[in-house]
Amino acid sequence: MTTINDKAEQFQALHRRGEPVILANAWDVASACVVQDAGAKAVATTSAGVAWSLGAPDGDRLDRASALALIARVAQALHVPVTADIEEGFGATPADVAETIRGVLAAGAVGVNIEDALHGRSDGGSLRAVEQQAERIAAARAAAESAGVRLFINARLDTYLLSVGDEDARLDATLARAAAYVAAGASGVFVPGVVDPKTVSALVDGIDAPLNVLTGPGAPPIAELAALGVARISLGSSIASAAYGLVQRAAREAFTAGTYETISEPLGYATLNDLIAQSVRES
Repeated sequence: MTTINDKAEQFQALHRRGEPVILANAWDVASACVVQDAGAKAVATTSAGVAWSLGAPDGDRLDRASALALIARVAQALHVPVTADIEEGFGATPADVAETIRGVLAAGAVGVNIEDALHGRSDGGSLRAVEQQAERIAAARAAAESAGVRLFINARLDTYLLSVGDEDARLDATLARAAAYVAAGASGVFVPGVVDPKTVSALVDGIDAPLNVLTGPGAPPIAELAALGVARISLGSSIASAAYGLVQRAAREAFTAGTYETISEPLGYATLNDLIAQSVRES
């Protein structure tokens, strides 16, 4: 029987510079089963997709209990490791983050993303202070160590995604944040908003941990990013967005043209039903 510690070690081992783990992010059990069946070595959740599927906007506005319940359903359905996007950590204090980590581990996930972006701030601040974020990461690490699980903590830095500070100083600011987060206990560093080879290469060279980048249409191919030393590639909310785009196009076609060409290449009913049935049997 595969234990949570087995999965944690499997997930850690997937992070290799030049041989990145590819995460096609899922947002519910069905999408996770489809991703696993497509050949995934691990499955990540997307906070945006999860929030949308549960009727909440993205941006740290989903409650912890709802997020953990979804993570548990996904982890129970899969045989590959699961890593969960927990946004800011679902709480104002490091102790809150630690409580979330205990819930994540109880749900069966072996990795998390924790971001340093701040949502809904009235003072215009967009990122948490480095020292504060480091405390939150340290609390997450301590909670995982207390549980005896080698949790992969992926520290997300939103300096580039949110265009924080002067552009000429952004790389140095990102590297400084990354160093602080790794020292606090982060296993890897996630810098969304960067795909240009020069900056990616500088991040790989300047960060003493596996680098995760966010990709999608317009980004360099995976092979090119792998050659730069990237260790993890995420598709983020793009697959969920594309799926909902298909829903919109199909509905509009039916309402206007009265035809059905948009949905002419579905994943077969029996195929999807069997995937879900298999996950139930194996869990």
